[in-house]
Amino acid sequence: METKSIEFNKNEDAMNLAIAAVQHKLEKIYQGGGKARIEKLHAEGKMTARERIEKLIDPGSHFFEIGAFAGYQMYEEHGGCPAGGVVAGLGKIHGRLCIIVANDATVKAGAWFPITGKKNLRAQEIAMENRIPIIYLVDSAGVYLPMQDEIFPDKEHFGRIFRNNARMSSMGIPQIAAIMGSCVAGGAYLPIMSDEALIVEKTGSIFLAGPYLVKAAIGEEVDQETLGGASTHCEISGVTDYKMPDDATCLATIRKLVSQMGSFPKAGFDRIQSEPPAFPPHEVSGIFPENPTKPYDTLELLKRIVDNSELTQYKAEYGKTIICAYARIDGWSVGIVANQRQVVRNAAGEMQFGGVIYSDSADKATRFIMNCNQKKIPLVFFHDVTGFMVGKRSEHGGIIKDGAKLVNAVANSTVPKFSVVVGNSYGAGNYAMCGKAYDPRLIVAWPTAKIAVMGGAQAARVLTQIQVATLKSKGKAPDPKAEQELYETIKKRYDDQTTPYYAAARLWVDAIIDPRKTREFISLGIEMADHGVVEKFNPGVIQT
Repeated sequence: METKSIEFNKNEDAMNLAIAAVQHKLEKIYQGGGKARIEKLHAEGKMTARERIEKLIDPGSHFFEIGAFAGYQMYEEHGGCPAGGVVAGLGKIHGRLCIIVANDATVKAGAWFPITGKKNLRAQEIAMENRIPIIYLVDSAGVYLPMQDEIFPDKEHFGRIFRNNARMSSMGIPQIAAIMGSCVAGGAYLPIMSDEALIVEKTGSIFLAGPYLVKAAIGEEVDQETLGGASTHCEISGVTDYKMPDDATCLATIRKLVSQMGSFPKAGFDRIQSEPPAFPPHEVSGIFPENPTKPYDTLELLKRIVDNSELTQYKAEYGKTIICAYARIDGWSVGIVANQRQVVRNAAGEMQFGGVIYSDSADKATRFIMNCNQKKIPLVFFHDVTGFMVGKRSEHGGIIKDGAKLVNAVANSTVPKFSVVVGNSYGAGNYAMCGKAYDPRLIVAWPTAKIAVMGGAQAARVLTQIQVATLKSKGKAPDPKAEQELYETIKKRYDDQTTPYYAAARLWVDAIIDPRKTREFISLGIEMADHGVVEKFNPGVIQT
């Protein structure tokens, strides 16, 4: 695309507006429970969750936040839950990459909503997959009682966190917990099941039951500090390991502890000297179309992301609706699997519509994924897919079998996988391109992403047709006006549910990122994954 064209400028303006909208929403989320609650926290001598993280990580380094949109527009009948009431992400401490999880006490006193539990489990999953230390900055009132049935008893609820504490200990993954506020009931197990626990004097407290419950249960009257304060647990019970005078000293001590940790052997992913793309990365904003139905050349996007803008395409003339290529990103060797939304011709000269996976493109991607596993090359998926091709010809050609081979290869892949949803990610196409269900080490979305079983207009047409057919079967003539209203209602609901905000609120993606920073995200992800273990690839029942 001509980078000075009117179309390029329109695309760039639309993308910049979308990026600004994301940032505007984030700025509000960063306020947590609001200015008044932040001021109250400061008056108690405590830092906010984000201030604690800023003090903990290396000065001037970047904190990649995971799940900032968790809980977005959810639980509004309960007053909302910005960022899920907990801040989590990847940051460096003395140059060492760590997962940091900090309760936000300005949001319902740090109480756990269902999405809070899911977000904590996601953070622990990242630590376990990549064998990196995890730091908990605890300041929570425990389970949000009005929703206890949605957070307490199930396999992926609150208790799973303590199970993960135990599993990480057995795996040798360091866990450090700082009790910087309230830590009560079941939540008391998290810091004490960590390897080391610090507690801040006067503000930190930990007990299975607080003073009021103790009074009700056994009639004993005791104040909070005597029951479970820093002196009690550092001098009498021995439950905690370090007594800290304030937040700043506590965080500085954690930094010292991390600085003395040993390291696991690296996975050994290939990396050479990084080279910038030959084309400016910011140009992705002008290449990706404002109109989500318009074709564009995915290769032009990739050239703004990979080193020297160089890609070695695998089977370049075959299965053209998926691009498979070897490249480097910030020096790291990667295998790229990306949907091509141009209208292209296959090897037989027949037209194929971009954004759709055909049998030949599924076959190509399957083979490429197997090759990357054999060579121990991390995989990066770029989603802009409407699904697999349908119709008589595709079914007769075995599209289900070819699609199953691709899904099998993605599911059994053992090299780290990273997903970037740039546009559509619909139906089984989401699965084939390593959606959340297929264990990407990290998955992010551009502001232009759409994730659903199908697009809003398509879903509305299907459901409207079903409704109309049902009426006709009952001998009732459909009202054209009512039919159109039904279509619009369904379409709006689907459109609302396909936005990247809806996906990020439910942690279907880890973050919504600025497209111009895609390169940095992938590099960070591979650096993280290089701490982990790569198991031997077993392709299962793939028949090629």
